[in-house]
Amino acid sequence: MKRILLTAIFGFALAVCDGQAAGVYVRFGPPPPVREVMVARPGPRYVWVPGYYRWRHARYVWAPGYWAAPPRPRAVWVPGYWAHQPHGYVWIGGNWR
Repeated sequence: MKRILLTAIFGFALAVCDGQAAGVYVRFGPPPPVREVMVARPGPRYVWVPGYYRWRHARYVWAPGYWAAPPRPRAVWVPGYWAHQPHGYVWIGGNWR
C-alpha cells in the first residue's frame, strides 16, 4: 500500500512539473523561420511537419521539419506557433486534428 501511495505521489509531481514547464514565457519573439529544403517524401501517406524555433538555454534553437505518418486516416497536422501574450511569447505546440 505504501509503495502504491509513493508511486501515485511521484506521478502527480511529474505531471505538475510538466504542466509548469509548458508555460515558459520569452520576452522577445523568435527570428524569422528558417527556409527548409524538404527531402523526398518517404511514402504517399506522409505529411510534412514544418520546423520551428524552440526555447533552450536562454535562446531560440531551430528544430528542423520532418516527414510523419498521420495517426489516423484524414488527419491533418496543425503547426505550432509562438503566441504573443501580455507577459511575452509562449509556445503553442502543434497537433494532429
